Amino acid sequence: MRKLLTFSYGLVSYLIFFVTFLYAIGFVGNLVVPKSIDSGAPVSLTEAFLIDALLLGIFAVQHSVMARPGFKQWWTSYIPRPIERSTYVLLASLALILLFWQWRPMLAVVWSVENSIGRTILWALFAFGWALVLLSTFLINHFELFGLRQVYLYLRGAQHEEVAFRTPFVYKLLRHPLMLGFIIAFWATPVMTLGHLFFALGTTAYILIAIQIEERDLVRLHGARYEQYQRQVSMILPFPKMRKELQPDSEARPVQLK
Repeated sequence: MRKLLTFSYGLVSYLIFFVTFLYAIGFVGNLVVPKSIDSGAPVSLTEAFLIDALLLGIFAVQHSVMARPGFKQWWTSYIPRPIERSTYVLLASLALILLFWQWRPMLAVVWSVENSIGRTILWALFAFGWALVLLSTFLINHFELFGLRQVYLYLRGAQHEEVAFRTPFVYKLLRHPLMLGFIIAFWATPVMTLGHLFFALGTTAYILIAIQIEERDLVRLHGARYEQYQRQVSMILPFPKMRKELQPDSEARPVQLK
């Protein structure tokens, strides 16, 4: 029964994440969803800035603190290890749901692209960004990243082992394609309001800071192997470097969304 409950918890956490991910697309793009980044009753700019900054801060703190090795070591002394990742994913989803619910719009227009070709290009970039995010998760094992693999193995009574390092497809060009996808998706819009700009600036700043923290953890974990990967592959933009090809048996691990 315990194994079944653990698997059910992981499955529900994953489903909540996936619905939240789909809602995020609509929220950022002002598409379909009832509450988006530019909808809702307007308030004063001061109130909007303070509340929206607090909402972004809640997500950033949860997302980064719970990802640190020291926190995970402490955290798993209180919760079963098979659901550690699922719990992290669930709390991240709840932080995003809170942001969607309480976000205060700032509707002053920063730019508006009226040209039909320009709008089409921006919408195509928006879609490309989200597609790159999803593709990147599957390239590094989507179900491990969001906790399903861990609870499934526990249900079967199998030993969980870390997924072996691979650098498939875009991971040969840059170390953080997932983060690049988010940045593209957040900035590609034909109508940029002040609220959307604040969201894009805040999330981009967080992503760039989080990458630095995550890479320090990866260097501590993998040592010279990850340092070699850093030297050979660009961080977030696919600029070519003077490098030798990555060795296929390298054990460095690309950064994950955590």
